[in-house]
Amino acid sequence: MRREAILEALRRRIATGQAVLAAGCSAGIIARSAEEGGADLIVVYSTGRSRLMGLPTWRFGDSNQGTLEMSSEILNVVSGTPVIGGIEANDPTRRDLGRLLDRFEEAGFAGVINFPTLTNMPDQRRRAQMVGYGFRREVEAVRMARSRGIFTMAYVASADDAARMAAAGADCVVTHSGPTTGGRVGYSDDRSVEAVCAYAQSLIDAAVAERPDVIPLLHGGRLATPDDVREALPLTTAVGFVGASSIERIPVERAVRQTVRAFRDLPAGSEQT
Repeated sequence: MRREAILEALRRRIATGQAVLAAGCSAGIIARSAEEGGADLIVVYSTGRSRLMGLPTWRFGDSNQGTLEMSSEILNVVSGTPVIGGIEANDPTRRDLGRLLDRFEEAGFAGVINFPTLTNMPDQRRRAQMVGYGFRREVEAVRMARSRGIFTMAYVASADDAARMAAAGADCVVTHSGPTTGGRVGYSDDRSVEAVCAYAQSLIDAAVAERPDVIPLLHGGRLATPDDVREALPLTTAVGFVGASSIERIPVERAVRQTVRAFRDLPAGSEQT
């Protein structure tokens, strides 16, 4: 699916007054279920593997290779929903961004998103800049993808990053509010939903000031459940949500736990008479 078709579908969704949903999926069964549930976009992250291992969201191994390897499993069971791949522009073993984008296109991804990202990691960002890398590489990857007609999404955690990504041509700017809370291995976040939304709106404002047609989406932090996002959306001008742990970790934890308890509570056959 080409960029123009994806954007047309998203704009039709927005025109109905319903929120856009991008669902993070790191396994075929998650992706197939997300598509059946009506996800507008499916996003593949290398860090999803840690979630499926019962661990906190964590980066390990070769991120780009991990995402590329997941493409065949996801695309095998997704029939019509655009699948977006998380591309790590600061991968020091893949200095040629054009060649890296080639690989994501060849794998069948309909678009890319800058993940893992340095936007919310100031210490790593400074170190990367010292050796010629940094957030500018993520901006350049988005700019190059846009020039190829590839659909692009961009995580941002500051107003400056939001403006830079919008100027580079990102179709969707995603306000990254930190690691997701909730569930057995979720992170902690003491901020209120109102505080998260106030900062997210400042990022949206910066992006829209740079390019009014950018599509703003929320992600992360205290926004972990449908109820959280239902509360958050009216507090911002965002038109949707990107969920990762909130799609493929927290619901799985809850569903498996409840199902096993239901089976565990069954009486033995001889006690049913």
